[in-house]
Amino acid sequence: MNQPRSKKVDVHGWVVLDKDFDQTSTHAVSQVRRLFNAKKGGHAGTLDPRATGLLPIALGEATKTVPFVMDGRKTYRFTVAWGTETSTDDTEGEVTARSDLRPTREAVEALLPRYTGTIMQVPPKFSAIKVGGERAYDLARDGEEVVLEARPITVDNLRLTAFSAESAEFEAECGKGTYVRAIARDIGRDLSCLGHVTALRRTRVGPFGEDDTVTLEELRELAEGKIAGQTLEDALLPVEAALAEVPEVKVTRDVAARLLRGQSTILRGRDAPIEGAVWASSAGDPIALCEVEAGELVPKRVFVFGP
Repeated sequence: MNQPRSKKVDVHGWVVLDKDFDQTSTHAVSQVRRLFNAKKGGHAGTLDPRATGLLPIALGEATKTVPFVMDGRKTYRFTVAWGTETSTDDTEGEVTARSDLRPTREAVEALLPRYTGTIMQVPPKFSAIKVGGERAYDLARDGEEVVLEARPITVDNLRLTAFSAESAEFEAECGKGTYVRAIARDIGRDLSCLGHVTALRRTRVGPFGEDDTVTLEELRELAEGKIAGQTLEDALLPVEAALAEVPEVKVTRDVAARLLRGQSTILRGRDAPIEGAVWASSAGDPIALCEVEAGELVPKRVFVFGP
């Protein structure tokens, strides 16, 4: 006889997962939700199945803060193998072209400034970008010809960290929408040696770094009570952890009540922000995501932590 499913509960906060190799971001979210028995959850930016590292997962009311994390800077460490290009620009795809040429370290370093700043990038055909309402990777897997347009991305820093005749390691700090696999592909083409990513790890997403991470195995051990003195909730960061780079406005309980009703309030105080996105708190609790408009604090999304 099947066991009845336990009722999902309200869980609010962030789990910064150190995602396993060969696991999709969607599956990782479902695993975390299952462990917490959480009603609602989502991730802040897809991580390729064969990539490891930071996958911030929002549960409950934390899902309202996802855009602030997704818009944050990201840092990756990746390895590029020279001599072959693949259909997916990593090890998952088939080899589509080969080259006997190999670059020098000097040639690679001389090329890197071309890949920093705001540049135009054609995303990989195997990507989550939608084409006519469908994901590009679904179309590519079905054998359809996928043509993606170049779009602007921002790479703040790209540096070579290790080099050999057959491969090179890089670290990139970049903005939203950047595909590291495409950087590897394009560098290989520019050097006429071709290349694809053989290892990729995300080490930072917005306010979250590697020190914040927890693995699925550690979460399972916490859930099973195998780590003395710790519970599963100890792996949960607060909702406002995603807002570390957003100005905070502290308000009274009366003002908090107005914001929770969706009502604007006059923003007072010499140090009050003039305009832009902020978040309001009261007595240490997050109240609402707001915009400062014409001297008023305007609630855009309010936090509801009750049942």
